Amino acid sequence: MNWLRAHIDLEEIDPSPVEQALIELGAVSIELSDAADDPILEPAPGATPLWPTLRISALFDSTIDDTIIRLAVAGAIEAGSSVPYMRFEPVADQDWIENWQQTLQPMRFGQNLWICPTGTACPESDGTVIELDPGLAFGTGSHPTTALCLDWLANNVCPGGTVLDYGCGSGILSIAALALGADRVLGIDLDEQALRATAENAARNLVAGQLAIARPETVHCDPKGDLKFDLIVANILSGTLIELAAELRGFCRTGTRIALSGILTDQTKAVAAAYQPWVKFEAPIERDDWALLSGTVIAI
Repeated sequence: MNWLRAHIDLEEIDPSPVEQALIELGAVSIELSDAADDPILEPAPGATPLWPTLRISALFDSTIDDTIIRLAVAGAIEAGSSVPYMRFEPVADQDWIENWQQTLQPMRFGQNLWICPTGTACPESDGTVIELDPGLAFGTGSHPTTALCLDWLANNVCPGGTVLDYGCGSGILSIAALALGADRVLGIDLDEQALRATAENAARNLVAGQLAIARPETVHCDPKGDLKFDLIVANILSGTLIELAAELRGFCRTGTRIALSGILTDQTKAVAAAYQPWVKFEAPIERDDWALLSGTVIAI
């Protein structure tokens, strides 16, 4: 079977009624994308904003007439709005799942840590391997912020140590810490989907028994208690990292190593300022437009 893909530049038109019209026409897939290179680099926590100028792409059976699609889109937008630009392209049938899987390749971090898609062989027979499949929860190792954290863990985890992964996403950093020799890890996230993904990935990698998972409001630090960690890694957003400074301090003891990521390179000074009274930072490590701040807790 062959297909017809419709690309519709909505600009600032509300996509919801257009999506519904395309679904009613029999679209088998719909994709929203940025039509004008306006990346959303730092949305607010829990927010899912769309781009200022939006393109919607829909895949149909090739037997459909593109005139019908044009009429449906025109009928779905508000009266008085200009009909958006549309273009159409034929798409040959293919094994979509196989093609997608072929884009997934093992990735190495540090000297010997490998993230491998499930069923993919590690290129090194003695590599430390984490099996992880992409999901809706953030974190597969391909994004620079995650890669920076994985490299940092590969160079800082000590056998028998304890690690806090604040904003655990898919659980990739928690699982990496355990694979590298940590004895106990706590993964915290406010997204239930992330907590489920972390639990599933931990079970796949046979480390569920060493990984505790919690929402932030269920974890309470006792200043005299033992909920302190050797390492803390937080891969979130710069604004959230600044807000979390006091909370993360409650998980530290003097000598705790801490890594903060999800920071754009021009935001490092603002983030560091929130932690500098009690963390001695090293020079930021940068990759593309992103940076990782790491340091040692000097005063608690």
